[in-house]
Amino acid sequence: MSTRILVINSGSSSLKYEVFLMPERKSIGRGQAERIGRSGSVLTQEGWNGALERAAPMPDHNVALAMMADALVDDQNGIVATLEDIAGVGHRVVHGGEKYAESVIIDGAVRDAIEENIELAPLHNPANLAGIVEAEKLFPGREQVAVFDTAFHQTLRPAAYLYGIPRELYDTYRIRRYGFHGTSHRYVAAQAVRFAKRSMENTNVISCHLGNGASITAIAQGKSVDTSMGFTPLEGLMMGTRSGDIDPSIIFYLMERGHTAEDLNRMLNKQSGLLGLSTISNDLRDLEEAAERGDRNALDALEVYAYRVRKYIGAYAANIVKVDILVFTGGIGQYGTRMRERICNRLENLGIVMDYRRNLENGPREGVISQDYSPTTIIVEPTNEELQIAIDTYGLCGIAS
Repeated sequence: MSTRILVINSGSSSLKYEVFLMPERKSIGRGQAERIGRSGSVLTQEGWNGALERAAPMPDHNVALAMMADALVDDQNGIVATLEDIAGVGHRVVHGGEKYAESVIIDGAVRDAIEENIELAPLHNPANLAGIVEAEKLFPGREQVAVFDTAFHQTLRPAAYLYGIPRELYDTYRIRRYGFHGTSHRYVAAQAVRFAKRSMENTNVISCHLGNGASITAIAQGKSVDTSMGFTPLEGLMMGTRSGDIDPSIIFYLMERGHTAEDLNRMLNKQSGLLGLSTISNDLRDLEEAAERGDRNALDALEVYAYRVRKYIGAYAANIVKVDILVFTGGIGQYGTRMRERICNRLENLGIVMDYRRNLENGPREGVISQDYSPTTIIVEPTNEELQIAIDTYGLCGIAS
């Protein structure tokens, strides 16, 4: 019997939601509220017969969620007939700290843990928690499930998650590598293994989630063993506006020259990466066009991006010894045909051999883009974090049985 699962992603100033028909894994409608707490807030939704749009003040997430509930049952463009049709609610939660290595049904202890980890995700966990609290009021008696971005990476060993800083900083402040994008990496790895007709138990995967935010994860027998993002999403690859790895002394050097901590936080998170290096844009399409015109800054930014990704792939290949599948996903990983070429160029010595014709013809679709003789299968796999949250929620709510 089919059932409906609501997935909620309550962000710092936005609310995204989607309803899935399970076990068919079919999306039957989605919507989002934008500019929560700001002027010009609006809710849009794709429902039964088309789209609806409601512009109204949304001072907080409580109002936004109430508007979502009303839109879900809209007479003309709703998604469900009544709110009682929703059998379970899955919530994206950014940070679960060290307490959760898998998705869980939300109770008082889980809410407390999300609150405890606000200091590790101050922009996201408060909004995630607000979404949970309000959803419990809107959908009484329905199970609420937390799906943590960090959970998949809790299988990292100390060698991968500890930093080379005084141990007391980990013991006292929990400073360690947590990693993010875990729901995406888990989903695309499972899909890629299925697509390749392999078993997760004997397959090693390197998953490249490349977008405005970007991370790489090494996955051995279905478990995350290393990932590029660290204590925060700033570490690792160069991204759309984030710097990724830098020499920490650069921060002290700039502070000695008058830059404040606030200046540097903004610079490294919002003014660096593809945008900062190119001085043009954080959008890969803009940079590819500029590079075609011979813009040196754009070309440098693209080459640095590819070089960093390629370097991480090499490091992870050394640690998991044998790479069976290399996966590309995310906005750049899925749609950036030329960027995939740049990354895979020079990886042949690791047994990662791209078929450049297949890569071009495949485009953003799910498919193999490696040579038939390549020891490592290269796969483009669209991610779907919302569906993974729905799958987890469906299973934990006991509906599947």
